[in-house]
Amino acid sequence: MKTSEKFMYGLGALIILGFFIVLIGLIFVEVPQGNKDALYLALGTLFGSFTSIVGYFYGSSAGSKQKTELLAEKQNAL
Repeated sequence: MKTSEKFMYGLGALIILGFFIVLIGLIFVEVPQGNKDALYLALGTLFGSFTSIVGYFYGSSAGSKQKTELLAEKQNAL
């Protein structure tokens, strides 16, 4: 596994972990009224990142990456 792939997977795992920690925190911890807007903004940002990560690893980007790798293997075989 390449170093860039390790970083990509690690960052994706960190974002997903943060997303679930914030969600669990919202369930069990009462947020002060003054901090609710900032927390909701952070949650929205994490949700967008979470959606992008899931879309990359399980959506059309994953298929495109596999296609590119197969084409590179064919090119190297020739």
